[in-house]
Amino acid sequence: MTRVFSGIQPTGHLTLGNYLGAMRRWAEVDQHRADSLFCVVDLHALTMDHDPARVRRLSRQTATLLLAAGLDPEVCTVFLQSHVDEHTRLSYLLECVATDGEMRRMIQYKEKAAKERDRGGSVRLSLLTYPVLMAADILAYGTDEVPVGEDQAQHVELTRDLAVRFNQRYGQAFVVPRATIPQVAARVMNFQDPTRKMGKSDDSGAGVVYLLDEPDVVRKKVLRAVTDSGRDVVYDRAERPGLANLLDVLAACTGGNPESLADVYDSYGSLKKDTAEAVMEVLRPVQARHRELCADPAYVEGVLRDGAEKARALARPTVDTAYRAIGLLPPVAEPSLSAAR
Repeated sequence: MTRVFSGIQPTGHLTLGNYLGAMRRWAEVDQHRADSLFCVVDLHALTMDHDPARVRRLSRQTATLLLAAGLDPEVCTVFLQSHVDEHTRLSYLLECVATDGEMRRMIQYKEKAAKERDRGGSVRLSLLTYPVLMAADILAYGTDEVPVGEDQAQHVELTRDLAVRFNQRYGQAFVVPRATIPQVAARVMNFQDPTRKMGKSDDSGAGVVYLLDEPDVVRKKVLRAVTDSGRDVVYDRAERPGLANLLDVLAACTGGNPESLADVYDSYGSLKKDTAEAVMEVLRPVQARHRELCADPAYVEGVLRDGAEKARALARPTVDTAYRAIGLLPPVAEPSLSAAR
């Protein structure tokens, strides 16, 4: 059976973009068609300046929202990255295969490092090397497919390169995975700046719809979405990005086609109104389920405990194989009591 792995960082409150671009597909498609693992990659949240209490709080919230979005622990595996030591064990081995040049060519590293320097901060080494940890996340499980947004496709290509290089140098240890990118709403854009992705860590939040936003807040954000010059409603990502973003979101929420939906509307106002209603309807069951799960924290803790145990059992044989292949001695077993006698 095909194995799927994907993760999400607890670096901010989850957004409509996270849901339409990834989480809904995980719940509706991936967990049912494959042996699927979905991970809150909390170690990645440490690559930038952070508040430890906030990371813990967002890690729990992210896991809860994954379940609220429809991930079923009876069908797939949901866990926290830091609960499975094999991720960091394998990451160091892959650092011994990766090169400095590869790391510095990563687009996200360049962008985040520049932003950190502009703030007057220092760039952490973990920001440079985190794509290797991401590769370890994927390779530890013999992953075949990695559902990602377009902005993460470069990291999956790096993962493929490291897997091939390791296998050629030290022997077959890893499955070489491939990225799968959703065709519709793979990248929901910020409603106030449709040239930027709708991100969890947006400073203002004015153009970001969060999964736990109240309905009135959702409506206001969508109705205030930036559009483009002109009065006609057409779908053109290059020339009319604001309008295209609204049509993409409406299409993703209703199962329609953005080009076809453009023909239905003759004004921006009616399009915004219908998009706001569609977004609120999509979020309603997720928010209701989230409230139920928050009232039963022991259930969520149990899911994460069982998920980590299952993930650990899946990852350990692969990581142990990689340790032997690269030249490390296995641990010396303690003598049994009968042998000692």
